[in-house]
Amino acid sequence: MLTVSNYHYIREDFSAPYPSIFGVTPTEFENQLCELAKIGEFINQSRLINDIDAILSSSINYILITFDDGLKEQYVLGKPILDKLKIQAVYFINSINYIEKVVSQVHKIHLLRLQIPTLMLLKMIENLSSENSFDLSQEDLKNAKLFYRYDDFDSACLKYLLNFKFTKDQTTKIIDVIFDDYYNRSTVVNDLYMTNAQLVELSSLNMLGSHTHSHFSLGLLKSSEIRKELETTKNFIDSFGHKNLITVSYPYGNNDSCKSPVPDIALEVGHKIGFTFERGVNHFGENHLLLKRYDCNDLIGGKNYQEKLLWK
Repeated sequence: MLTVSNYHYIREDFSAPYPSIFGVTPTEFENQLCELAKIGEFINQSRLINDIDAILSSSINYILITFDDGLKEQYVLGKPILDKLKIQAVYFINSINYIEKVVSQVHKIHLLRLQIPTLMLLKMIENLSSENSFDLSQEDLKNAKLFYRYDDFDSACLKYLLNFKFTKDQTTKIIDVIFDDYYNRSTVVNDLYMTNAQLVELSSLNMLGSHTHSHFSLGLLKSSEIRKELETTKNFIDSFGHKNLITVSYPYGNNDSCKSPVPDIALEVGHKIGFTFERGVNHFGENHLLLKRYDCNDLIGGKNYQEKLLWK
């Protein structure tokens, strides 16, 4: 069987005017890895791809560590701990940050929420929007709270609105106007994302994976756009010349993000394994392109760990 633990931000200090990022400190990261080592055996990307069926059918609890978004802090603060414990992780990157040298919309939203109260940000977005898209249905409200379960209700609704109800063009147009009043884009790109040299090193170790080009929800895009999102990042990673065996982590990872034809196109592009954000342990018979992952907070050593709530 396979248990996958996923991480995003790893920082010494998460203080901000309006704290809204739920990450781990290096100490918490190392402590959790030590706890996970007690309940399973760590595995790397190469072995997972080559032995996937044997791993899923085994009674051994194999554990894979993953990071999403290609953040520099994951390399600077996370990799030394992994090296110390002799663990290899998979770093899923968005190629837009390197090819186009821009900040992902998801991170613009994260950074703005650190500086602006949620209701104020909602009002700013409403004033800039020419669309009548602010009415969330009861089903939307339920999905928002379920998916963004670490956020308060207003923040969950804000993120669901921007990431799943607005089109990518709507979100880009609105958020860019606000973002430029608070941040310098070039500075954020240089500070937030890994360098090419760091990517080259991870590529040489087959520790890179695709998080698509732009970090948009694939299931909301046209088939041609889905293919472009997947092909662009795979080709970018292949350009390092290390013949990586590349897996894919679908942005957001919920049902809307991973619905057909997303996994079929991922397979056609050359990915043998894909990860969702459905929480659970993976067993034999799982669709290899729709494997489950836990947020690190839900596993042993995490802030919200409750053994009885884990999917078995």
